[in-house]
Amino acid sequence: MAFGRFKRGAAASPAEPVTLKILVAGGFGVGKTTLVGSVSEIKPLRTEETLTEASRPVDDTAGVEAKSTTTVAMDFGRITINDSLVLYLFGTPGQDRFWFLWDELAQGALGAVVLVDTRRLEDSFAGIDYFERRRIPFTVAVNHFDGADAYPAEAVREALDLDAEVPIMVGDARSRESARDILVSVVEHAMRRATPAAQQNEPHPAPAR
Repeated sequence: MAFGRFKRGAAASPAEPVTLKILVAGGFGVGKTTLVGSVSEIKPLRTEETLTEASRPVDDTAGVEAKSTTTVAMDFGRITINDSLVLYLFGTPGQDRFWFLWDELAQGALGAVVLVDTRRLEDSFAGIDYFERRRIPFTVAVNHFDGADAYPAEAVREALDLDAEVPIMVGDARSRESARDILVSVVEHAMRRATPAAQQNEPHPAPAR
């Protein structure tokens, strides 16, 4: 049996990167599948089905009349932020009848993106309420659609009644750079939320006698 000789000063094998789970949520047709696809470094897994005439009374297509498919389970993608951090992305279905899947997808998630279309702000309330109730950190990302009116981020914050600590960004789900910035915002927000909690749980040194 042959043994390799250890060389003094040889570089240690690189550590495995940390992997984190991020949800991409929002209303029907807001751009979740587009965001996952634009930023994923692998071919994204998609579970899209064609909209049928029978589903149109159930799925509100107002404002997204050109949409012909819908996610029925999830989208999945992956992006490497740097050598030590990899994000796994799970896009949630947007229709009410598929919300039972959210609890499964949310297990173990570090945080979430709630995509917003300013033409249909009311579609965002359910996602925001979901993550607030479960204390999952999230960033609100306004996906600016061509032809839609542009609003300042703070005006959107007021309209959605968001807490001051919730990050809000304006971006384009079709742009890899924009999507990456949104995901980084989620990670940074989650870390800020976690740090005070960790400090509170640290044992305090005994007072000097």
